[in-house]
Amino acid sequence: MSEKVKVKITRNVSVLPAIALRGLVVFPNNIVHFEVGRAKSIAAIEAAMHANSSVFLVAQKEMDVEEPTMPDLYAYGVIAEIKQVLRVSDDLVKVLVEGKTRARLLELNDGDFLQASVRPVPVRGIGADKRTQTEALVRSLKDCFEEYLSYSPQISKDIIYNIVSSDSPLFLSEYMPANLLLKYEDKQTILNESSLLSRLEKLLMLLRQECQVLEIERDLDDKVNASLDKGQREYYLREQMHIISEELGDSEDTRAEADTYRQKIAALKLDDESTEKLLKECDRLARMQSNSAESGVIRSYLDTCLGLPWHITTEDDLDQAHARRVLDREHYGLQKVKERILELLAVRKLNTEVKGQIVCLVGPPGVGKTSIAHSIADCMGRKFARMSLGGVHDEAEIRGHRRTYIGAMPGRIISAINSAKSSNPVILLDEIDKLAGDYKGDPSSALLEVLDPEQNRTFKDNYLDIPFDLSEVLFITTANDASTIPGPLYDRMDVIELPSYTRTEKFNVAKRHLLPKQLKNNGLDGKVTMTSGAIYEIIDGYTREAGVRNLERTITSVLRKCAQKIAAGETEKISVSGTMVKSLLGPEKVKPTFISRTDSVGIANGLAWTSVGGEMLPVEVAVIPNGTGKIEITGSLGDVMKESAQLAVTYARVHAEEYGIAPDRFKNTDLHIHAPEGAVPKDGPSAGVTLTTALVSALSGIPVRHDLAMTGEITLHGNVLPIGGLKEKSMAAFREGISTVLIPKENATDLYEVDAEVKEKIHFIPVERLSQVLKHALIMPGHAAARSAHAMPQATNLIAGEKPVAKDPATVM
Repeated sequence: MSEKVKVKITRNVSVLPAIALRGLVVFPNNIVHFEVGRAKSIAAIEAAMHANSSVFLVAQKEMDVEEPTMPDLYAYGVIAEIKQVLRVSDDLVKVLVEGKTRARLLELNDGDFLQASVRPVPVRGIGADKRTQTEALVRSLKDCFEEYLSYSPQISKDIIYNIVSSDSPLFLSEYMPANLLLKYEDKQTILNESSLLSRLEKLLMLLRQECQVLEIERDLDDKVNASLDKGQREYYLREQMHIISEELGDSEDTRAEADTYRQKIAALKLDDESTEKLLKECDRLARMQSNSAESGVIRSYLDTCLGLPWHITTEDDLDQAHARRVLDREHYGLQKVKERILELLAVRKLNTEVKGQIVCLVGPPGVGKTSIAHSIADCMGRKFARMSLGGVHDEAEIRGHRRTYIGAMPGRIISAINSAKSSNPVILLDEIDKLAGDYKGDPSSALLEVLDPEQNRTFKDNYLDIPFDLSEVLFITTANDASTIPGPLYDRMDVIELPSYTRTEKFNVAKRHLLPKQLKNNGLDGKVTMTSGAIYEIIDGYTREAGVRNLERTITSVLRKCAQKIAAGETEKISVSGTMVKSLLGPEKVKPTFISRTDSVGIANGLAWTSVGGEMLPVEVAVIPNGTGKIEITGSLGDVMKESAQLAVTYARVHAEEYGIAPDRFKNTDLHIHAPEGAVPKDGPSAGVTLTTALVSALSGIPVRHDLAMTGEITLHGNVLPIGGLKEKSMAAFREGISTVLIPKENATDLYEVDAEVKEKIHFIPVERLSQVLKHALIMPGHAAARSAHAMPQATNLIAGEKPVAKDPATVM
């Protein structure tokens, strides 16, 4: 040993070998064993053994300090006697020591080992006046120790006996912290106390804190153990149920189901986000019981997602000749509509990547909008799905319900895709103009994403919650009235208008399509024939409509009556003629429209547009003598039409002299303006010219031509402004046998859209001033030649390149 131990005792100060303890505090009158591994600590033990001296044991503040100095050590430690040393290896020594005296560290010298200058500092005793308090502290300590035992039953019986059987405050203050499981910092706090009373108080406080901590730990352990026990119990029970089910042969193993679903998901090859979400649902299913309600919800969700045609498509047939054959076979007429569809297919043929062609078929009921959509799907070779939007008012019907709701399901779009079994079908959105919104949401707004080619590539149904590509779908919508379609939706669609059928077109549709279809449906093929006269009789006498729906129903009614006769054995074959139609169906149901059939004063024939086609709108004006200038307007007229009547009155007053109207006539008479069929609401500005003509006729006594109809909005100064719906209005005039129609000059270009048969039978005269309207409409006195000319007009249609065509006013279509 390079340095000899010098033990000096000067003024009660001793210089002893020192050992810095890590995480250990030794108390006087306690035997402790510990291991020593640092070289200086082993050297200190060897020096103490060589000098037959004691050793100073002091705890260091931080356990990770390898070379402690004076600031790293606590101020108080214990002078201990070494009882036994056992060298385990060259680097490890086990030591058994007995604490003798509490001492204070005064100075620390560093060399081959630590040498400490220490002074013994015994604990101050308790005065006579503090004995009662000390006794109370001792009792409290024992009570607290009993509580501590309830949380730490692993303490040895010897320790318990020594504590319970002793009443010595000094013994308890040293023995209890030395043998209880307290933190070494707390033990050092007790060792630092120089007063026995303070030490007992500190020990009681620390013991109570430890009891509180142990109580919390026990509660937490109980909860964890209960949870583990419940989980293990459920696991064992589930395993037993699984084995029992297998033995009975009715096993429903959710884990096996989940594995099957995982294989199907992997086979779909979806994007990472969708695959991850579906796999999470599989994991949830695997952890559930097979008969739980939530597992059924997950199964339905996975079956729906996996049942969708994610990558299933049909190849488009874009051959123009084939498409034309299909359209001509299934529809008569509608040439402009067919051409527009062929143009759409031609573009798709030249550019296979084209997207976003949303077709909107607008027309009256019964003209074949839905059947045209079927034909488009047939000629393209695509699957077809139809969804009706009439009355849909809940946004969830389009986007689907979230799975948090009971009975949740996908929206109609995804359902249509699923029923079509193709990701690029033709989907018909029927009656899109009849969408309705309420507090549940606006379905028209939900359709914006569906019909927008920039958004529907990643359409996300609320039920699926994963994107589905709708960009390959060809959406076709139908509507009766384009004006009621929400603006943002209308902008996304390519509108194709279907006109009303003419009398000739109805005949051909009935002969080529409706009659053969109903003969087959009623089992009358080869047994019943129907003459052309019978078909025309049904068209003229029993149906009045823009389409052919009622025509088909009436033909079916005739065939049913024939079937009854054949089934009763009255005859084997029947040929239905026009006369027989009346005997089968009874009197004609189509009553003549109330229009002016003779040249009359105060009655003018106007034209109106409705969602089911054009209609005649006659206007009557009566002049009541001995009046006060009051104006009465009846016939369920809207505000705009009432304002047009006011404009007409103003124009008549300003131009009264030109038509021989006395100035005081407006003061001495009352005017009654009426539009027949008063139960039908009417509104719009296009009746302005009709109101003015009837009013001027009634005031001047000049009759109005009965074979002439008119339409146009007026201004206060007599200008005629353009109107809408000219095609439908001209069809109504054609149907009623009108030979001449006055139209605003700015609508002359719209005649291009009017059916050729209508233009052949009707003479259209464009006007831009009310004076021109009255010149053509009123039959001035003494102008018999002019009136005769009006009866058989030889005029021209204002279509470039057309020649004058003679009109036959007697023809009633």
